Amino acid sequence: MLLRYRVGAVVSLAKHQNGGAKTVLWTSKNFRTQSGVPHGHFAGDATFLQAVDFYFDKAAAIASVSPDILAQIKACNNILRVQFPLKCSNGTVELIEAYRAQHSHHRLPVKGGVRMAPNVNGEEIMALAALMTFKCAVVDVPFGGAKGGIKIDPTKYSLNEKEAIMRRYTSELVKKKFIGPAIDVPAPDYGTGPQEMAWIKDTYEHMKSTDINGAACVTGKPLEEGGIHGRHEATGLGVFFCLREFLNDQDLVKKLHMSPGVKGKTFIIQGFGNVGRNLVDCIQRAGGLIMAISEKDGGLVDETGKGLDVSSIKEYHTRKGTLCGFPGANTIRDPAKILELPCDVLIPAALESQVHSENASRIKAQIIAEAANGPVTPSAEAILEKNGAVILPDLLLNAGGVTVSYFEWLKNLNHIHFGRMSRRMEESGKKVLLEALEQEFESKNKLSDDLRKELVKGNTEIDFVWSGLEETMLVSWANVRSTAERKDCNYRTAAYLIAIERIATCYRVNGIFP
Repeated sequence: MLLRYRVGAVVSLAKHQNGGAKTVLWTSKNFRTQSGVPHGHFAGDATFLQAVDFYFDKAAAIASVSPDILAQIKACNNILRVQFPLKCSNGTVELIEAYRAQHSHHRLPVKGGVRMAPNVNGEEIMALAALMTFKCAVVDVPFGGAKGGIKIDPTKYSLNEKEAIMRRYTSELVKKKFIGPAIDVPAPDYGTGPQEMAWIKDTYEHMKSTDINGAACVTGKPLEEGGIHGRHEATGLGVFFCLREFLNDQDLVKKLHMSPGVKGKTFIIQGFGNVGRNLVDCIQRAGGLIMAISEKDGGLVDETGKGLDVSSIKEYHTRKGTLCGFPGANTIRDPAKILELPCDVLIPAALESQVHSENASRIKAQIIAEAANGPVTPSAEAILEKNGAVILPDLLLNAGGVTVSYFEWLKNLNHIHFGRMSRRMEESGKKVLLEALEQEFESKNKLSDDLRKELVKGNTEIDFVWSGLEETMLVSWANVRSTAERKDCNYRTAAYLIAIERIATCYRVNGIFP
């Protein structure tokens, strides 16, 4: 049985009218009886929330943490459900349903994306918020976990309608104190991007005009609105850093009867959104072969054995809005079939529960790298591991997005971009050093202008961001790997264990538990 979800009394449990909007703080019982069917859910598989609970319990069983602290760590502290009217462009009025869950306040602010999807429900949002709590703890980013969702299909609404929805959603969060630089900081997720984050920022700053740190109320913003260089590539790059480290580890790949390195390995990518599009570039630059890419309406399979032409596919996808029909590759209309094709590495980069009990036995990949949140159900994980596959868990692998969101939040609080105070000083120091070396050794072959420029170049914001991201991912991967070896468990359990013990330490140090 699932642990009870303790719901904090932030607003009244009774439904009430508030400026045309209904606000409800739901209990987990409401969600169990009224939530929709999760993505990819099959009879016998856990729901997404049940899966997160299952993975948590598996790690909790070997943690040196008392049951009372474990219950607190597992509980979802607050869940807000709002409904508000939208006047559509055709003159009709539609009721919009939206959520914001705050899973853990052991560190503030809480952090998590806002998604737009037609099957958003409270249980899914609580699961994603819990995952964010543990994800931040694994990579040692000082946030609690949160998540938001708006139950619409964004492709069915005009730009003006989406703006109205996002602004009203933000105003509801402001009124209920579910957003703020020190309280709760949203970010992009499935179906949202920089434009939606700009609308959130603008709405918040209009309602909280005296908050000097207002720009830090949301991350993933456009650069012009206080965003940060490298945020767009962050999640895909973080996945690549961890995957590269695994594949470069001779001891680990030897167990799979593989040679070390990314070069020459075959990859299948499910999902060609922000994460997938940036990830394929990293893999291809490292010499990996992209053998198939799938989207919700179908996908492409390489027929040459040399890998897909990623740059041409990206241009085609941008122009056509679909992968299907791309010349030079075989189009498969059933995207689920692409998951089952032979490859070295399968990367689910779309939605949760894509690998489940019904298709897990047909997965041929030796490595499953979870770029999406919760793409493998517990029953599927058992089947895959029985067949000798290794799963690199979402809890670590896709934490690059929240890591760079943390950097953006710091940038906004400091009111200055990284490198502004140091870049020219670094360049001046390097020039002095180069000139001194040339004079000392009386070099007859002076450095070329291009080489000199490269050697003396100071660090820009993106240099700081990518360096910080790589450091975070590599240190975190090393911790997960060593924990898995020490506890004789898989990487997912190791990641959850690290998160649980770090959160428990936070509670103990703060004096909340003895």
